[in-house]
Amino acid sequence: MKTKKKTGQFGMLPLFTLVMFLTLSLNAAITAVIVFLLVRGGILSVSGAFFHVAWRLIEVHVLISLPIGLLVSLGAVATLLRPVRNLIESMDRLASGDFHTRINVGSVMRRYPTFVAAAESFNKMAEQLESTELLRSDFINNFSHEFKTPIVSIAGFAKLLLRGNLPQEQQREYLQIIEEESRRLSYMATNVLNLTKVENQTILTDVSEYNLSEQLRSCILLLQRDWERKDLDLQLDFGEYTIHANEELLKQVWINLLDNAIKFAPMGHTVRVGIGRTAAGVGVVIMNTGSQIPADKQEKIFNKFYQADESHVTKGNGVGLAIVKRIVELHGGTVKVSSENEVTTFTVELPQGS
Repeated sequence: MKTKKKTGQFGMLPLFTLVMFLTLSLNAAITAVIVFLLVRGGILSVSGAFFHVAWRLIEVHVLISLPIGLLVSLGAVATLLRPVRNLIESMDRLASGDFHTRINVGSVMRRYPTFVAAAESFNKMAEQLESTELLRSDFINNFSHEFKTPIVSIAGFAKLLLRGNLPQEQQREYLQIIEEESRRLSYMATNVLNLTKVENQTILTDVSEYNLSEQLRSCILLLQRDWERKDLDLQLDFGEYTIHANEELLKQVWINLLDNAIKFAPMGHTVRVGIGRTAAGVGVVIMNTGSQIPADKQEKIFNKFYQADESHVTKGNGVGLAIVKRIVELHGGTVKVSSENEVTTFTVELPQGS
C-alpha cells in the first residue's frame, strides 16, 4: 500500500512536466504556423532565400528548445511540487500514527505563502493529535488501574465472606466496602458512556421546563454520604428558579461539579451552591474552600482525559468535566473556573431560553 502511495506522489512530477512541455511546444508550433501562413498569404513579403533561412532558424530553434524546455520544465515543476510532496509525505506519516511529524518551513517553501499557511495548520493539527494521544494513553493506563482496583477489592472481600465464621459487625463492614466499590465502578462506567453519548449529540432534545432549585437539592442529597463523611459545611444560597433545558443532561452537570467540590474540599471545609439571574439568563455557582487549581492547568481541566491531580491521590478519570463542558455547550451556555486563595469556583451560565 505504501509503495502505491509513493508511486502516485512521484507520478505527479512527470505529469506536470509533460503538461508544461506540451504547452511550450504547442506555443512554438502555433507561432511557426502563423508565420508560415502570413508569408504564404502575402501579408509578409520576404525573399525566397530569407524565407528559407528563417524557416531553418525556426526548425533549429524548435529542436534546441525541445530538450532545453524539457529540462527547464522538469526543474521548475520539481521545485514547485516539492512543498506538495513534503505535505503529502507528512500526512502519510501522521496517518500511520507518527504524531511527532512536523513540516519544516524551509527557504523554498517560504516563497509560497499558501504552502506556509498549510504547513503551519498541519503542524498545529499534529501537535493537537499528539497531545490528545498522550492524554488518551494516560487515561487508558489510569482507568485500567482504577477499574481493576475495586474489582480486586470486591473479589477479595467476597471471598472472605464466603469462608464464613465472621462476626456480624465484620460482615457488615465488608458488605459496605463491596457496596462502595460497586458504586465506584458504576460511576466510572457511566461517565465514560455518558461522554461518548454527549460527544456524538449535536441537537438538544427532550427540553422541558422544570425546577432547577429542586434538581440541585436532589443532587446534593444523592451525595449526602460523601459530604457528611468529610464533615463539610454545606451552604445553599438560592431561591426557587425554573429553567427550560434537558433535565437528565443537566443532572449530570450538577452531580459532576458537586462531586468534584466535595472530593477536593479538605475535612471540615465549606462547599457552597448558589443560583442567580445573569444578563444571559441564569447562573449556577458551585464553590469549595481549601483547594486550588494551578493557573496553568485551569484551561486544561475541561479537556477529555485530563486530570489536574497528577498524583492521582483523589479518585477520578478525567472525564467528568469534559462531560460538563459538552452538555453546557449543547444548551448554548458557558462553564468557567476560577481558583485562587484556596477557593475554587465553577460557574455555569445558561441562556434564558435554554
